[in-house]
Amino acid sequence: MKIAVLIKQVPAKDAPIVISQDRLWIDESELEFAISEPDDYALEAALQLRDAHGGEVVAISLGPGRVEKALRVALAKGADRAIHIGEDSPHALDALQIAGALAGAAKNESFDLVLSGLQSDDMGLGETGVIFAELLDMAHSTVVVELGLEGSTLSLKRELEGGWFQNVQVDLPAVLSIQSGMNKPRYTTLKGIIAAKRKKIAEVALADVMPPDIQATVRTTGLSMPQHTKNIEFLEGGPAEQAAALVEKLKNDIRVL
Repeated sequence: MKIAVLIKQVPAKDAPIVISQDRLWIDESELEFAISEPDDYALEAALQLRDAHGGEVVAISLGPGRVEKALRVALAKGADRAIHIGEDSPHALDALQIAGALAGAAKNESFDLVLSGLQSDDMGLGETGVIFAELLDMAHSTVVVELGLEGSTLSLKRELEGGWFQNVQVDLPAVLSIQSGMNKPRYTTLKGIIAAKRKKIAEVALADVMPPDIQATVRTTGLSMPQHTKNIEFLEGGPAEQAAALVEKLKNDIRVL
């Protein structure tokens, strides 16, 4: 079974975020980076399937040279090989372009299964896996919390709203977006780190894998930090008057009733 895992490298969760001078992205000069946490769950799901059914796991990521570190972590955890799509400014690409480049790199690999995290820790759009599946005309399912494989059919449990779940079956080849918490991602070991140094990372240029008909559909015009404001209002009168005034504000001012 041939499985691809789409991995994104993002700023570490405790990294201080400062907007760059051009206000089009963040200042990355002092940041530490890590694999986006949802993608770590996708990687673990792929490794478990490989361990149970055989085959190989291929990690794919797009970004500048620092992305190699994230791919080496994936290799140390057990991925068999990796593909790095070189791009110095991945933030300048929208979700369609990113998915297009990833799909272009995967097109000739004939993957049976492609896994990604449900959404990235930085942008949180949750679009890449869906667009990737559409571009390669593959079946797709999102918010997967359990999966099993029998023959060429996946049995999936999807998390819905309101505490509901849906059980579906999907035939391979397929693309799945994995929900965080689905499993317990493994740690890297010294043996895995040493083995990762001998594993191959294929370097490809963005221009060589980007489909010619893929054009940006979203453009960033500027970034700004959220402004923290406080607005406290005391309600006068007794309990009954305060309750009535509160209900009135919830209805007419905040409009949540």
